[in-house]
Amino acid sequence: MSAWLRVCQRCHLNFFSAPKRFHCPQRVTVELDAGRRCCSTVQGEEVRVRFAPSPTGFLHLGGLRTALYNYIFAKKYGGSFILRLEDTDQSRLVPGAAQSIEDMLTWAGIPPDESPQRGGPVGPYLQSHRLDLYTSTAQQLIESGHAYYCFCSQRRLELLKKEALRAGQTPRYDNRCRHLQADQVQERLAQGLTHVIRFRLEEGVEPFQDMIFGWNRHEVAQVEGDPVIIKADGFPTYHLANIVDDHYMKISHVLRGSEWLISTSKHLLMYRALGWQPPTFGHLPLLMNKDGSKLSKRQGDIFIERFQRDGVLAEALLDIITNCGSGFNTNRVGRRIDELISEFNSSKITTHSALLDLDKLPEFNRIHLQQRIEDEDECNLLIKDLQGQIQTTYTEQMQDKEVLHEDYIRRVLHLRKGHISSLKELMSPVYSYLWVRPSFSSQQVAALTEEAQHIASLVLKLIEEQGEELAMERLSKDLKTLAKQTKATKYKDVMKLLRLALSGLQQGPSVVEMMVSLGPAEVSHRFQRLLLLPQTHPDCSKASDRPEEMS
Repeated sequence: MSAWLRVCQRCHLNFFSAPKRFHCPQRVTVELDAGRRCCSTVQGEEVRVRFAPSPTGFLHLGGLRTALYNYIFAKKYGGSFILRLEDTDQSRLVPGAAQSIEDMLTWAGIPPDESPQRGGPVGPYLQSHRLDLYTSTAQQLIESGHAYYCFCSQRRLELLKKEALRAGQTPRYDNRCRHLQADQVQERLAQGLTHVIRFRLEEGVEPFQDMIFGWNRHEVAQVEGDPVIIKADGFPTYHLANIVDDHYMKISHVLRGSEWLISTSKHLLMYRALGWQPPTFGHLPLLMNKDGSKLSKRQGDIFIERFQRDGVLAEALLDIITNCGSGFNTNRVGRRIDELISEFNSSKITTHSALLDLDKLPEFNRIHLQQRIEDEDECNLLIKDLQGQIQTTYTEQMQDKEVLHEDYIRRVLHLRKGHISSLKELMSPVYSYLWVRPSFSSQQVAALTEEAQHIASLVLKLIEEQGEELAMERLSKDLKTLAKQTKATKYKDVMKLLRLALSGLQQGPSVVEMMVSLGPAEVSHRFQRLLLLPQTHPDCSKASDRPEEMS
């Protein structure tokens, strides 16, 4: 093929020449330099893209990434994002998957403009509700000689496959029924024989310009048998249904996984046979594990519902699956959907697979959680979420309902932002002191100091002097001064005692942060308890098998 042959896939104009530019009458200026991408811009047309998963399973990371790129592309150019469910394989449908897919897209912040739930002007959006359209299109192809009835039994097809494998060849249908005469076809139909409809592949496919992979051309007739387009049960296969739906739903751009790249020439033959203008195609590189292996549904940890359940923020998921790939002017962490849209550049999408390192997800989540906390409206939503989690986790243990107060939770969130990766962390034992008063024993106290009650008195006096609000910097200085007022207790043991009285733990946030989080009233209450604790000599710390506790 001449290096100067170029085809604008939108209007199928072939031309041989050496000009630098060609003006497609239905699209935009097309660059003709060898290797350059064409038809990748979208000026002058209504952008309509679709995400078309099969509800044979729930939405996973690979599907979310495909949906996200379609959503971003649509919003970048003021277009529409359509969800269409390809449910023609009725035997493999998973109950609840259709509803869940749309719900997860909405949760992720990329809701469809048209969908089975939302409706729209070109519905229905379930393929199982569009069977008449596929049947009439298949009949149109039969009448024009581009498709035919096939009566080959499943047994014959299996024998063909076994013979090919035995000969070391790729199994393919031998196109036997395409040679049946019209009277033979009518006789078999009259007998009610089981049949399918196959599309007649022809040689001489035209090259097409992919938005990402550039010029492509696959002579499918040389390597494949004629594909089935209507199955014996009357349902269409993907090859027919996707082009029929894309045509009638006025899809302008098809952005789908690169595994479909090799099938595009076949689909373009069908567009040509029907006399339809095809959309512009862009095949997205695959999302892979960090070791280069393929993401598998069997992994169990790639489904979006699992991330939602585990407290992962939607924007963190969107950020990490775009950060590991390409298509944006920058590659920084912390981008939210509006920034992804503004920074999107389809010409920067590379053909390299995107390697996803889920070990980095907690860091992405930490950054996005911090952003939410710093946004007043988002923070209010986090507070409501956390109130529910606290009540669920600590209902029976809570001594004071003040821990559910908005101002208290807001203070905790702002002090912990940048330190936690999810709200669920605040429900762990490390942070239980925030919601319930801790227990500690006189033996634990005695192991640290004999001056516990003296130190408690100093803290109570300090808190009274601090006023209604505790300030981190001032409190930190005052605690250092307080530690110098003890007779024999070292500074580090003073801090250990304060931590024990505040949280019952030996580690966690700084003592100062604990006190500021809890507030002066609660801090005072906890040190009053320390004052009431019976004093135990260190040497007697092992004397009792049942140490006396304060709770």
